[in-house]
Order: sequence, then structure tokens, then C-alpha cells
Amino acid sequence: MNRKFRNPNFKQTLETLRAHSFELALSAAAPGAVLVSKYGAGAVLVAAQVKEQPAAFAVRPGAMAGGEVGRLLDRGYQKFIQTSQFEIPAKASQLHAIHLFTEELKRLTGSIDLYNEALGTTSDLYRYDRLKAREAARPEGRCPWGPAGGE
Repeated sequence: MNRKFRNPNFKQTLETLRAHSFELALSAAAPGAVLVSKYGAGAVLVAAQVKEQPAAFAVRPGAMAGGEVGRLLDRGYQKFIQTSQFEIPAKASQLHAIHLFTEELKRLTGSIDLYNEALGTTSDLYRYDRLKAREAARPEGRCPWGPAGGE
């Protein structure tokens, strides 16, 4: 028996998401962008340029905060939700909601699911305070892997 695979377009993908209880709203992030949200998490989707995938992320999945999608910021000791207005510590329930939302969204849109992302929630930004201004403190002209004493 021959199996027919259908490649849904962007509009059909949005209808599939709506049928699975995702909330859809227009977004100003990009032309033709749609804000998709569920479980207190959201992402902004646009029509993909690749034929095999109907949708691409204009804004990666994150927690909804103040009507916008917050980026997940990792400071080494804790994760934070960062928006254009504020930055708040992320709760375990928010991280779980982002992970659940991302898994379901990728499954329904046919996006690629990477192994490290399937293990848990990954951050958008990594800013460790121990590494702040670390490069400026290194003396110029000497490489740690080079010969000692100017040989």
C-alpha cells in the first residue's frame, strides 16, 4: 500500500495548532508572524522558507510574561525570565511549562527535535558572572600555551 505524505502549509499548521487548544494571535515581531501560546508559555512562528517545514521560530519558546514571550537567561546559579521590561527568577513550574509547550509545538509543526533539547529546557542566553570581564584581566602578549620566559 502506498502511503501519501502531505506537507501542510503554514495556514494548515496554524489550524492544527488551534485544534490542539493552542491560542493564536497576530504578532508584531515579524511580518506575518503569529504568537502561539499554551500552558503559560509561548513562541512566535512565521512561515518557513524551507519546503519540508511549514513553520519557523521568529521568537523561540519561552514563558509568557507581560503579554510577550520572555527569553530564558541562565546566570549559572539560576535561570531567569527576561523581557523588554523586566527580569524575574524562573520557577520550576515555568521551566516545566516551557519544556512541555516546546515538545508539543515541535511535534505538531514537524520541527526537528534535538537530543539535548529533549532532555530538558535549554536557555536562550548564558551570562555567568564569574566570566564577566575575564578577557580584559589577561595580560597582553603572553599565551598560556606558548613557551615560558619568552623562548
